[in-house]
Amino acid sequence: MSIAVAATQTIEHLDRGPLSKDELAALVARDIPQGSYVNLGIGQPTMVADHLGADSGIVLHTENGMLGMGRAARDEEVDPDLTNAGKIPVTELPGAAYFHHADSFAMMRGGHLDVCVLGAFQVSAAGDLANWHTGAPDAIPAVGGAMDLAIGAKDVFVMMTLFAKDGSPKLVPRCTYPLTGVDCVSRVYTDRALFLVGTEGATVVETFGMSMEELDERLDIELHTL
Repeated sequence: MSIAVAATQTIEHLDRGPLSKDELAALVARDIPQGSYVNLGIGQPTMVADHLGADSGIVLHTENGMLGMGRAARDEEVDPDLTNAGKIPVTELPGAAYFHHADSFAMMRGGHLDVCVLGAFQVSAAGDLANWHTGAPDAIPAVGGAMDLAIGAKDVFVMMTLFAKDGSPKLVPRCTYPLTGVDCVSRVYTDRALFLVGTEGATVVETFGMSMEELDERLDIELHTL
């Protein structure tokens, strides 16, 4: 599946941003093609499910063995036996199916997913992904199924803040944290900008509360425009 870019030129939203997590999730949901089979990674990406329209035809897959996951469960909808891979209670859509964990990973590794949405510690301009370990001696690594998803999905979208708590960029020339996958990310959705990444480098599609000039000053990579 080839996912087209809606914008024909880079758009600067100087009066809008930084985006909240909910706004960012809505932005990702906007760009997932109708009828796609999609896996939402643990953490922030799970919020995307709350923004998918009932008529989208998008089928959500979970690592723990479910097709047809719906949005997060609320109040009396909560069933402790019905959760996503992050153990968050979720709803099920009509026609939902359940299967063994091994079958779920076979779907991931077999190239059956159109899109996966993952969080990240770092992404390189070339599309390399680092999202399972910071390399710190006291950090708890979280491999999970990220490596299978990063390589198995046809398109990998990343959701993250553009800058770490210390202000350092998370979109970098080269990942310094242990890699999850090489040349696997196609889009990076951040609170400050949306980027296309890959072998040709980083292209800015939209900015949020920052101009291209400000982005260029704070990032250590060459930025292209549409």
